Amino acid sequence: MKALVFDRIGSPLEVLQLREVPVPEVGEGHVLVRMVSASINPGDFLFIQSLYPEPAKPVLPGQIAGNHGAGIVARVGRGVSLEPGTLVAFSHVDTWAEYVVVPSERLIPLPPDYPLEKAAQFFNLISAWDLLEESRVQPGQWLALTAGNSTVATMLLQLARARGVKVVSLVRRVQPRLDLKALGASEVLELSGGTQGVGQRLLELTGGQGVSGIIDCVGGPLLGELIRSSAFGGQVIVYGGYSAQKFELHNFDILMKGLRLGAYVYRYFFEPPKPEDLPMLRNIAALSAPASFKVPIAEAHSLEDFKSAIEESVLRPEAGKRFFKG
Repeated sequence: MKALVFDRIGSPLEVLQLREVPVPEVGEGHVLVRMVSASINPGDFLFIQSLYPEPAKPVLPGQIAGNHGAGIVARVGRGVSLEPGTLVAFSHVDTWAEYVVVPSERLIPLPPDYPLEKAAQFFNLISAWDLLEESRVQPGQWLALTAGNSTVATMLLQLARARGVKVVSLVRRVQPRLDLKALGASEVLELSGGTQGVGQRLLELTGGQGVSGIIDCVGGPLLGELIRSSAFGGQVIVYGGYSAQKFELHNFDILMKGLRLGAYVYRYFFEPPKPEDLPMLRNIAALSAPASFKVPIAEAHSLEDFKSAIEESVLRPEAGKRFFKG
């Protein structure tokens, strides 16, 4: 089978190779999945650069790249109840390949007609759901969302709209092809002129109310500005760090606003889904399946086209999500 493999740590474009490797064997409690779509995410690049903590480290040489995706159950090992032909999503390793073996407990069964481009990004949908939950923002309150053009942000926007949460989407530049207000943003704040004065602009946009939640994957001076303009008792959730700069705060910036500052690492990073999670996962699938729930897609790539797929994902993420098709 074809797979994207790396033998050393480094930049994806420098270390990835398209290679023929054996189809993996299926052991007890495992499932052979024929990949139909595998998303390309910033976290995949972190894995290739060995920036994740244990046990999420590559095993070299010959590590297959990719950490999320969806496929069709092709064969099951002893002790597995899943039927061949089932559409599943999962977070594991080795997804940038034609086939992958996955522990059965890591698989999330999806409806057979669930859109494949959404199945490839099901774990982004879970992250969007979790981030909104952890923000604790109530209907009628304001939420600040950085990197507003990103996939997770656009998913979160639509979930927030369904709950009556007002969202300010902060973007580097407004993208003409992506109407964030149509997806649920109450306001869109462009940062092409820098972050100075963002806090004051937020207070004006929210009628002096301030934001009750901040969901941030940028960091740097922007996060400092957001925190200083937040409402009392707000939640600050950090889930990424696009900016190379640090942010500076005084203890009183947090203390005098009664803020809670926390981090979010996607739910199934270390552990597989729990049986009690199934109702939530079914709910996410039901909410996101309709065509009215938009997931911006740039292009589906073959494994052979990996250089273009990765380069475009790095340089132009605002163009939409890219994924490898089976």
